[in-house]
Amino acid sequence: MNRQAKTLLVLALIAVVGMAFRVSWNALRDVARAIGADGTAATLYPFVVDGLMALALVAALVLTGDARRFALRVLASYTLASLVLNYVHGLVPDLHAKSIDWTRLAEWDPANWALVLLATSLPVGSIYFGSDLVAKVLHHQPSTEPNTQESAQTMANQSMAEQDEPLIEQPGPGAEVVSSSPAPIEPIEALPQLAVAAESTRPRRATGRVPEAARSTRPVRTEAELLAEARSLTESWPVEKLTGEGIRKALRTSPAKARIVREALKAERERDAVAAVAR
Repeated sequence: MNRQAKTLLVLALIAVVGMAFRVSWNALRDVARAIGADGTAATLYPFVVDGLMALALVAALVLTGDARRFALRVLASYTLASLVLNYVHGLVPDLHAKSIDWTRLAEWDPANWALVLLATSLPVGSIYFGSDLVAKVLHHQPSTEPNTQESAQTMANQSMAEQDEPLIEQPGPGAEVVSSSPAPIEPIEALPQLAVAAESTRPRRATGRVPEAARSTRPVRTEAELLAEARSLTESWPVEKLTGEGIRKALRTSPAKARIVREALKAERERDAVAAVAR
């Protein structure tokens, strides 16, 4: 539906509601005069009843949850009360007179008392329920949309993942590594060994023989061979370039072995630097 059609629909709705209010206003004004209201009070009485119905409808469109159900109950209650008073206005001929003074709303006393109680309690109820609805609308917090929640959760997860990544401090370009005391250099055999996965007690399912073409042709290198190869590859590298990722790419090995080789190379560089300073 385009914008012009929506505008015409809203204008038609306003016209229908206005005419319906005018019909109801006549009946409610006469009922107010019958229960003792003066001319001004009787004129304003329909706005108290039907006006709160409109307020409750708007609040029901804005509120959610229990507050919305409360607004719908108020709307239903005042709609029923207005219907009853309009119905009584149609049944009692005395209410149609030009000058209406105090009169009965029903011949049967209990029914008359109940109708008078209903008509006189509606203004008080409008004050209470209208104030409550306005307070609920003013304090209403719109719920967050699902897409917004998912985006916030995704950003939080990404931030946590970035915080979990270790930060590697690297010296600035041209900085020399000087240590006041020589760091102990462990032989390559004493470096921590790679963790080996625990053997599972469950029998493994046979998957068939691996074809020769699918097997790796690169032999498994020991840590000493990796260290020797790394020495030749990184001989011209500055100290700040000796990172685990750079060594892993150069040697084409696992991150764990690359870290071991990096620590060994850094230890050798520190030992050579201390020896050069001592000379």
